[in-house]
Amino acid sequence: MSVGLDDVRARDAADPLRAYRDRFVVPEGLIYLDGNSLGVLPRATIARQRAVVTEEWGTSLIRSWNDHGWIDAPQRVGAKIARLIGARPHEVIVADSVSVNLFKLIVSAATLSPERPVLLSESGNFHTDLHIASGAAELVPGMRLEVVQRAQLNERIGSDTNLLLLTHVHFKAGYRFDMAEVTARAHAAGARTLWDLSHSVGAVPLHLNRDGAELAVGCGYKYLNGGPGAPAFLYVAEHLQDRLVSPLRGWMGHAAPFAFTDDYVPAPGITRFLAGTPSILALSGLESGVDAFDGVEMDALWAKSIALFDLFAARVAERCPELICISPAEPEHRGSHISFRHPHAFEICQALIADGVIGDFRAPDVIRFGLTPLYLGHEDVWQAVERMRTILESGRWREERFAVRGKVT
Repeated sequence: MSVGLDDVRARDAADPLRAYRDRFVVPEGLIYLDGNSLGVLPRATIARQRAVVTEEWGTSLIRSWNDHGWIDAPQRVGAKIARLIGARPHEVIVADSVSVNLFKLIVSAATLSPERPVLLSESGNFHTDLHIASGAAELVPGMRLEVVQRAQLNERIGSDTNLLLLTHVHFKAGYRFDMAEVTARAHAAGARTLWDLSHSVGAVPLHLNRDGAELAVGCGYKYLNGGPGAPAFLYVAEHLQDRLVSPLRGWMGHAAPFAFTDDYVPAPGITRFLAGTPSILALSGLESGVDAFDGVEMDALWAKSIALFDLFAARVAERCPELICISPAEPEHRGSHISFRHPHAFEICQALIADGVIGDFRAPDVIRFGLTPLYLGHEDVWQAVERMRTILESGRWREERFAVRGKVT
């Protein structure tokens, strides 16, 4: 049965999360479906950044490390993220980038089982994960990276597996691993798992402690709305923290950074995974993004994501059958974005952007739409598909300007 405009407007009117849209700057007339790549600007970030720059940096200057809590920001914001991923507050810290944090955890965790030489991942994993993994494996004596198809992962986990590196929600098609099942399988073989939560955190329910996860990293600028290049976070289960030592032994990870001693003594707990001085401007932006989740229950967020996905999939099947959905139909097997395959996905994506619908393209032939329930409505989805139908029917995507590729796609 076709869903009409009145139907989606009624759904939005009854949406328990509708009021949260006001926490964000959503440009008038724009349908933003790329929050899985860069989240929108929280309104609170504007005032917070102004205060950090003009009052804290501008007036208090270096005193702000103590007077305004700059020195504790990585732990404080990490504790707030912990609530969103089902971890204890002292198990998460904000630092560096996803790539850097992957390197730290791969190298440090690998040393716990030197007799196991295999760092295992799946082909088609997000490329930075595989690039970092290959470099880290070359630096750990005897270690090698093995990359297999997803269907072969279970049978490949064995007595030689040291670490299993996986992205919880796949960046392209949106397939989601069963974290508890995969982690249990790895543990049964004597291996550990390292999860990349970049397309999960702030989008799907996460229960790291419940599911037995020991190591994880995640992105701050996608669903967490921390701003372009926002710092990332890492998670280490409590029982592992004092057994691991970061290979990047910077002064902020020292037990006594202001003792200025030559020898390195790792700080207790999660703090040892800091390295250099934290970027306070970036951290304050991320904190505002995380604070936008105050009062939000992840189960309610996920229920809306399911509804938005199902509406999107049904409308595209009806109105744009040329596009082939490659994301899982079952909610338990997917994340919070929906992807379609088309031989001219890039051009269609560019034409949509020109018409005020922002998604993104992933090579070679995928157009991807992020579903961010805090600020996306059902009518947004309905209108996006209608604009796409117009583009396909008119053939506007064939215009030469839509084939021009920038550095970022």
